[in-house]
Amino acid sequence: MTLIKSISGIRGTIGGPAGEGLTPVDIVKFTYAYCAMLRKRKAPFGPRYKVVVGKDARLSGDMVEQLVCGTIMASGMDVVKCGFASTPTTELAVTFSGADGGIILTASHNPRQWNALKLLNEHGEFLTAEQGQAILDCADKGEFDFAPVDELGTVEEHDYTDEHIDSVLKLEAVDVDAIKAAHFKVVLDAINSVGGIIMPRLLERLGVECIELNCNPTGDFAHNPEPLPANLTELCETVVKEKADLGISVDPDVDRLALICENGQPFVEEYTLVSVADYLLGLAEKQGVKDPKTVSNLSSSRALRDVTEKHGGTYYASAVGEVNVTTKMHQVGAIIGGEGNGGVIYPASHCGRDAMVGVALFLSNLAHNGMKVSEYKKTLPQYAIAKNRIELSDKALIDKILEAMKERFASEKVTTIDGVKVDFEERREWVHLRRSNTEPIIRVYSEAPTAERAEALGAEVVALANSLIG
Repeated sequence: MTLIKSISGIRGTIGGPAGEGLTPVDIVKFTYAYCAMLRKRKAPFGPRYKVVVGKDARLSGDMVEQLVCGTIMASGMDVVKCGFASTPTTELAVTFSGADGGIILTASHNPRQWNALKLLNEHGEFLTAEQGQAILDCADKGEFDFAPVDELGTVEEHDYTDEHIDSVLKLEAVDVDAIKAAHFKVVLDAINSVGGIIMPRLLERLGVECIELNCNPTGDFAHNPEPLPANLTELCETVVKEKADLGISVDPDVDRLALICENGQPFVEEYTLVSVADYLLGLAEKQGVKDPKTVSNLSSSRALRDVTEKHGGTYYASAVGEVNVTTKMHQVGAIIGGEGNGGVIYPASHCGRDAMVGVALFLSNLAHNGMKVSEYKKTLPQYAIAKNRIELSDKALIDKILEAMKERFASEKVTTIDGVKVDFEERREWVHLRRSNTEPIIRVYSEAPTAERAEALGAEVVALANSLIG
């Protein structure tokens, strides 16, 4: 059993003795701490505090939802209960309802036995590191001060799925007429979670024929829920069998988007953001926008930078983590950003990863360029990423290795905002070393124009690190 506490929330496996998983006690403590910090952070918008709660379809969702909603009410705050809702739907529901914050009940791409609480501010965005740490500290103290009976909170139920879809269709860059005229046929794998509710409705509104796989929101995931090629063989085969234009895969909370080409080959998760950015940057260029900005994290593909510069824009990198990406996007005024795991963040909608926005923009792009997905993929900068790790017996060795790498590659472009990233500009390669927050390991991501070279670069760095620790 596992329980992981971090500044972005609390997550763990359900069941087992206290201290060895995500237990009801943990859920109550953490929810109370969020409510306590909410009172300190800001005055309520209305006469009372209001918190939105949404959940994905995993098996423990009802249990966790009841504990969370009950604790919010016991803290004297009102609940807007969204029921089954994607992560981006819950984020938008915070602003749609004028709430003071929100809690998303999802363990994202983790397996069925996991669940988690993800915490939002009044803008429907994730909390800062400082705010998250304050909640952890409060929960650890275990000092509770619940409301008297006359001041308990209330519960209002509201499904924001259709409002979310309406907001996507109203986006200026989403060309609904062009998508309808293209008569697309797609296959959707929604992993038996909430994507099976919202995504077919969106596609229907866009005039897209949708063949559904695993779209019954039972929470009994049909395969490993992370949308990686190894887990999407059924989707790939069905796309070819049905002669579909595109395959669509989303994770259980629908904030990540992976695509499959018409020939059954992965479009590759890294290229979800790159392709959407290529479309939006092209529109900006036609509209005469000067120096459009994009953002992704340090471990994401260089392809976004290449596409941005091709369209006359400027690319910025952030530390890994969605809140770090959105913070940098706010700072520079980015028109698009995200992460290489299929996370598209489009500020014209909201500052959170959103697979619905990603699909609508990708289909708009496809309708405009008139190309098959595999043909369009060839027009983008070609890179491959390799993922390795350095396993250590002592966390104290991590800083030693990172410092040694910084010195070893001092003649190259080195970035140290999140571990150590080395850019080999002439070779169009990079390697990024960053610590794990939960294990004594260093994650090593490397990218190059070919998979062979990316693997070789990663292996070289791992071998160098191992030589440093004997």
